[in-house]
Amino acid sequence: MLQSRRHVLRNGRRHAASGRPWRGAVGLGIVTAMATALAAGPAGAAEPPAPREAAAAVDAAIDASMEAAGGAPAPACDDAAFLRRAWLDLTGDIPTPEHVIAFALDRSAEKRGAVIRALLDDPHYGLNWARYWRDVILARRIEDRALAVADALEADLSAWLNADEPWDRIAARFITAEGDVREEGATALAFAQDGRTEEFAAETSRIFLGMQLQCAQCHDHPYDSWKRGQFHELAAFFPRVGVRPVQTTTRRSFEVFASDRPLGRRPNNENRPQAEHRMPDLNDPAAPGTTMAPRFFLTGSRLPLGSRDAERRATLADWLTESPWFSRAVVNRLWSELAGEGFYEPVDDLGPERPLQAEEALEILASGFAANGFSLKWLMETICLTTAYQRESRGRRLPDDPAFTANVAQPLRGDQLFNALLSTLDMPEPADNGQPRAARNATNFRRRFGETFFYDPSDPRETVAASIPQALLLMNSPSLQQRISGERPTWLASLLAETDDPEQIIAEIYLRALSRPPRDAELATAVAYLGESPRLAEGAEDLCWALINSAEFRSRR
Repeated sequence: MLQSRRHVLRNGRRHAASGRPWRGAVGLGIVTAMATALAAGPAGAAEPPAPREAAAAVDAAIDASMEAAGGAPAPACDDAAFLRRAWLDLTGDIPTPEHVIAFALDRSAEKRGAVIRALLDDPHYGLNWARYWRDVILARRIEDRALAVADALEADLSAWLNADEPWDRIAARFITAEGDVREEGATALAFAQDGRTEEFAAETSRIFLGMQLQCAQCHDHPYDSWKRGQFHELAAFFPRVGVRPVQTTTRRSFEVFASDRPLGRRPNNENRPQAEHRMPDLNDPAAPGTTMAPRFFLTGSRLPLGSRDAERRATLADWLTESPWFSRAVVNRLWSELAGEGFYEPVDDLGPERPLQAEEALEILASGFAANGFSLKWLMETICLTTAYQRESRGRRLPDDPAFTANVAQPLRGDQLFNALLSTLDMPEPADNGQPRAARNATNFRRRFGETFFYDPSDPRETVAASIPQALLLMNSPSLQQRISGERPTWLASLLAETDDPEQIIAEIYLRALSRPPRDAELATAVAYLGESPRLAEGAEDLCWALINSAEFRSRR
């Protein structure tokens, strides 16, 4: 194996001769026609667009937008950068050295598309993105007890995403969910907001429509046209939802429930259902307020007062997922996650009055997503096939610079970074020993690691900053130090037992940690350092430690 890797490293092995994705010559007129046809639905388009077809149209629209703004596109990233990027984006892990070498030696012009499809079929795809949505939903929880739903949420979402269940069906589950939070992952949205009417409504709008309607809770929206009454009409879909404890002699949990025989609300118990939602009187807080009928703010469609809870939430789920903003919201969010910048920024602040860039590209993706039955795998494959996704990674642009000239580096989420460490250091996944979450938190390294490196995926990435606790955990963790040792039964000890050639050792460490061979200057520096080290093992340990603490290791580029 070392000999084959050495061959790759020394013979132009960093990328194959032809690794660029196919891209047809698609004019902007075709782009506009495609968007119009897709928006027309089945009558306007006999077949929904295939990923390559849609990707080519998206690239044409982005290139036209970039050219109009005077921008110049970055070149395509090399094969090693693409492979690591795709693995982290789709499965939340890094490729093995064997995958890196095989990909570099593959001469197929279609190899990038083949890798994308293979990763989407990997079970870790569902797990990776389940963890992403888990963080989106629970990041803005009202109380930490909402973490009780995390395991069920992760398990259910993993299954749904791997099966490529339509996104509109998944969204409807979250909006209409009831049941024990430790068994029903879809209760996460309601439970995270403690079943509170206004908060449940606001998060439903933010996550599934990308609209911050809660800004209109106490006054008309300061930046958009939404009125205060429209927010409370949306809240009127949720007043009969509540959260209550469920306890037996052996188990304690909570359940999301609905009651059409309202229990009334008390001042310090905001999670008990009421008959109808009332908009408070700001001039007289003690007054009962105005009774609001359920009405969807985007269309004006309404239900009568007295409608049962099941009808309210199911109807809202239908109206919400039929809106074009539903498709735009998830397309914008996933494009931002994969390309580093959204068509709208932040990803949860869309609206008719919000700034938008490369609008035609967004509409092609949103229309194609809807035409393909809200398939997230179709959307992921399409985005990853675009030239825009496969460009070199650069730092964030200045506000006046054209958008989408390059991919943008992303800090790894806690789970992604932990997976990369497991793969690099050949560490086993920490076992939970069947303990409940509360008992595992103190001992489970993944959870502790995730808490230390956590950030809200909805936040703009430029606001995500490294911290001292993060640096200390990576630099000083006994668990990591044990796996870096060259004298214990570790991967590094096995490597040192196989060879004492410094170049081979350095190449192996780079392939494991950064999914690429060392550059010439890096190789020369590392060879010199190992040569000056008192022991070869000590120098190899230091090199490995330096790489896993590097900015390159902690980011997706």
